[in-house]
Amino acid sequence: MDPTTRPDADPRPTLAVWKFASCDGCQLTLLDCEDELLGLAEHVRIEHFLEMSAAEGPDGERAELNGRGPYDLSLVEGSITTAEDAERIQHIRRISRRLVTIGACATAGGIQALRNFGDVEEFRAAVYARPDYIATLETSTPISAHVPVDFELRGCPIDRRQLLEVITAHLAGRTPRTPGHSVCFECKRRGTTCITVAHGIPCLGPVTHAGCGAICPAYGRGCYGCFGPASRPNLRSMIAQLRHDGMSERDILRVFRTFNAASPEYAPVPDLAAEEQQQRPRA
Repeated sequence: MDPTTRPDADPRPTLAVWKFASCDGCQLTLLDCEDELLGLAEHVRIEHFLEMSAAEGPDGERAELNGRGPYDLSLVEGSITTAEDAERIQHIRRISRRLVTIGACATAGGIQALRNFGDVEEFRAAVYARPDYIATLETSTPISAHVPVDFELRGCPIDRRQLLEVITAHLAGRTPRTPGHSVCFECKRRGTTCITVAHGIPCLGPVTHAGCGAICPAYGRGCYGCFGPASRPNLRSMIAQLRHDGMSERDILRVFRTFNAASPEYAPVPDLAAEEQQQRPRA
């Protein structure tokens, strides 16, 4: 089926919002747009969004988990953690003209990607009284590991202004204008003194994607990387700085393995941290 063909005469493009393994925070960001969402609804027909409505289509039919489609734009939250979801995302890709992933889970596996570094069977036995009822994959992976993605919007949760920019850009037929630089630029823009330089506080700002408004450094806390890796992060220098600020090799691994644990940009961190440890003089 051609995803751009719609059975009715409504000229508005259709929007669908999907959930996989996640906390729903990025979907709620869309609902939190409030006034902007009302204006957006005049230009976009929100066709499938279970967080907002259990109905789909002009006649209010009950929505199906997989959706019927076709849709002009699909926003996907969450990572792939089950075999069923690995199949479902293939279907969603087929019925979507454009697919945008939103949030750390969808773009980098999310916190649940910590399973990628451990024993899933051990976790399952420790958490569930009947682990034999739990069907799950050994890994938590981003949507892009399974289907082609047209755009990735980072954050945990995403920024509402960036989300509106992504949807508006789709309506205008252009590429979304979201920054690729680091959080350090945002600190400069809001006049925040560098907490690492001034106070020696470990901070991931130099290697973290902008978009949060540098909230944590503004209140004296080091950035902990919830917006994922910035474009071309200098991990070697970042790890050396974190060691200088008192972090151990284990601490460095832990700070990178949080919201964006499965980011391919962070894959060199273990080797770089071990190398930095070996190069440091012994006490």
